[in-house]
Amino acid sequence: MPHRYAVGLDFGTASVRALLVDVASGEEIATGVSNYRHGIDGVIVDSRDPLLARQDPQDYLDGTQAAIQDVLRLARSKRKDFDTREIIGIGVDTTGSSPMPVDKLGQSLAFDPAFADDPAAKVWLWKDHTSHAEAEEITATAGKMRPQYLAKCGGRYSSEWFWAKILHCARTAPKVFEAAYTWVEIADWIPAAITGTTAPAMLRRGICAAGHKAFYNPSWGGYPDGEFLAALDPRLVRIGKTLPGKACSSAQEAGKLSEHYAKVFGLPAGIPVAVGAFDAHLGAVGAGIKSNVLVKLIGTSTCDIMVVPETSRLADIPGLCGIVPGSVLPDYFGLEAGQSAVGDIFNWFVSVVQPQGNAGSHEALTAAAVEMKPGASGLISLDWHNGNRTVLVDQRLTGLILGLTLHSTPAEIYRTLIEATAFGARVIMERFEEFGLPVHRVINGGGISAKNHLAMQIYADVMNRPVGISRSGQTCAFGAAIAGAVAAGESRGGHATFDAAINSMVGEPARTFTPIAANAVIYERLFKVYRQLHDAFGLKDSTAHLGTAMKELLDIRDQARS
Repeated sequence: MPHRYAVGLDFGTASVRALLVDVASGEEIATGVSNYRHGIDGVIVDSRDPLLARQDPQDYLDGTQAAIQDVLRLARSKRKDFDTREIIGIGVDTTGSSPMPVDKLGQSLAFDPAFADDPAAKVWLWKDHTSHAEAEEITATAGKMRPQYLAKCGGRYSSEWFWAKILHCARTAPKVFEAAYTWVEIADWIPAAITGTTAPAMLRRGICAAGHKAFYNPSWGGYPDGEFLAALDPRLVRIGKTLPGKACSSAQEAGKLSEHYAKVFGLPAGIPVAVGAFDAHLGAVGAGIKSNVLVKLIGTSTCDIMVVPETSRLADIPGLCGIVPGSVLPDYFGLEAGQSAVGDIFNWFVSVVQPQGNAGSHEALTAAAVEMKPGASGLISLDWHNGNRTVLVDQRLTGLILGLTLHSTPAEIYRTLIEATAFGARVIMERFEEFGLPVHRVINGGGISAKNHLAMQIYADVMNRPVGISRSGQTCAFGAAIAGAVAAGESRGGHATFDAAINSMVGEPARTFTPIAANAVIYERLFKVYRQLHDAFGLKDSTAHLGTAMKELLDIRDQARS
């Protein structure tokens, strides 16, 4: 039997990764990575506004070419009989919400010389929080006019999301807003670009981005209605009219690889390209998600994903980033939560604070932190250095370290930052469980999951659940390849459904960390202090008292050291 392959394209915050996967066995044949050229580590920033984060869409196209060509070279070196005609499908995942303004042909305004140097014309990256005021307005307006919108996105709209960013552009960069025919998530635009279907009437928008970030839901007929948009700003009504009545799942085709990009990439034209989705959602697919499994994709931030059959009665869950039918798997509700910073916090400490100079690397700090017992530092932290995504949905919150003394060491601080992200993960898990969705198992994916065993053991101890590590080191790209195999279908040698593809391609976790009972007991005490801080600083009407927090940390420290 001839081989059949799919390519997964994973567009992260700093780079694009291409992964070639055997669709029968799930074997990963070759990978290629290309870093974005513009900005700082791929992100265009503004020293006058620390909330701004944009990207240049040309980096996506150039990066895709470089990454795919690297994959093809490596595949040919590993398999002498490799033939590009055996590639049957391509899948795409991206960050999100990362929308950008486009013209009537669906081309980015950043490609227009008149706007080439204007950050507002580029991609508004997921971590751009300039629209926090607009997010509050959207939340307030929806609460009065369309409470059902808020019910499906956790009760509060985020500055990271689609409509908040468009509204902020209208107010702060009106020339860009007026020049834009519509706005498109890059999860939708990249598949359209490489299939030649960027024209708004042809472009297929994915239900993943639409449902979780843009108030799309089939139960009220799609995107927000004109009356609601007009209440926010009459100028938004024009944008709303450009959006389709129906969004698509990643089991469907966005189009077929165009002649132009086939030549650029070195692939045959006509390969089916799946409708795009967000990295975490396809990462959950790549990790083998199923009911009662929580998949965490841990990188610069995290996204947490669960699925529930659409036949189930499901309550609206406050604080989530959406409950959307079909956003992860067809016939399942996809539930998304997450933390706005995880790896970014560790990198901040190493790269910005720079403890001990060059000696304070991730590796050195981790090696020192491994030797410490839980609670022995007397420290506890809040993981809100980039705001809180779930469950508070408040980007105006900031980080905190409590318990510092003149004896606190860099390694102790590094460990408490890891623990803080684990406590934040537990808050999310408990929110799912509070609303009738028990978590029997956790599967983590992403670079930190594979590289930092200390962090994964801490997560298992804090969450008091087995924590498996996704078999693939490129979980999101692997999930995108699965989408490519499903979009291709059985007739081309792919898979008829996501269930079939997961059963065939996804193996058991590479490793599972089980909770250490003695550690879990200590972390139970520490988590109660974390919740005190979480509620006292995160809830506007909090009645939490902090008078015992420092003394409790000292008691835990002294017992751990004795």
